[in-house]
Amino acid sequence: MSAGIEIRKCERLEEFHRCVEIEREVWGESDLETEPYVTFVLAHQTGGHVLGAFDGELMVGFTMAVAGLRNGQAYLHSHMTGVIASHRNRGVGRRLKLYQREEALGRGLRRIEWTFDPLETRNAHFNFNRLGAIARKLIANFYGVTTSPLHRGLPTDRLVVEWELDSRRVVAAIQELVRDPVEAPAKIRLPAELEEWKKTGDVRLGEVQARMRGEFLGWFAKGYAATGVRFAAGGVEYCLAPWSDF
Repeated sequence: MSAGIEIRKCERLEEFHRCVEIEREVWGESDLETEPYVTFVLAHQTGGHVLGAFDGELMVGFTMAVAGLRNGQAYLHSHMTGVIASHRNRGVGRRLKLYQREEALGRGLRRIEWTFDPLETRNAHFNFNRLGAIARKLIANFYGVTTSPLHRGLPTDRLVVEWELDSRRVVAAIQELVRDPVEAPAKIRLPAELEEWKKTGDVRLGEVQARMRGEFLGWFAKGYAATGVRFAAGGVEYCLAPWSDF
């Protein structure tokens, strides 16, 4: 579906300015959600990268990562990935992530991390089911409570995604050899009304978030990892398993 789309590194200032334009289209005009072009310059110059998806001469999406170091090991933290509305649901985002993986492995980096809102179950499906990543950590109120409409006045809880680039799990997922999960040793259930509550700002959304936070933290403390998402008539389920299995 993404035929004709070219993925390549961004290196020119005009490309970094275009990333900012895409940010504003994807996330709105809020300064809380928009990185300035100089952030993209710094990512490019200091060991991270900026990758663009191009339809002809037009950049239609990007992913940006910054360099990270933990316990003496270098990795990438993928800070933003966005695709303009006209090119969504065409596999562009997945191609950006797969190119990101290849670029990192080419430099001897074996891990990429990023964060996402566990209320965004489509992102969870993409991260876990399609890319083979896992999460073993939740950071409560990561950015604090902001005035951004995208955060709905809720604490900015974030799951930390771990993408072990050359693991068997990841290789199988990107080769589309893994089926979506059906059963799991542990599950965290979300109501079928979740998406509607997100649209209307229903107060029950905060209650769901608080419950999820407690359940994730409880399972992670027991050595479990979030490994997949299952969609069912009664709602959405996060699937968890002992992380030593991976």
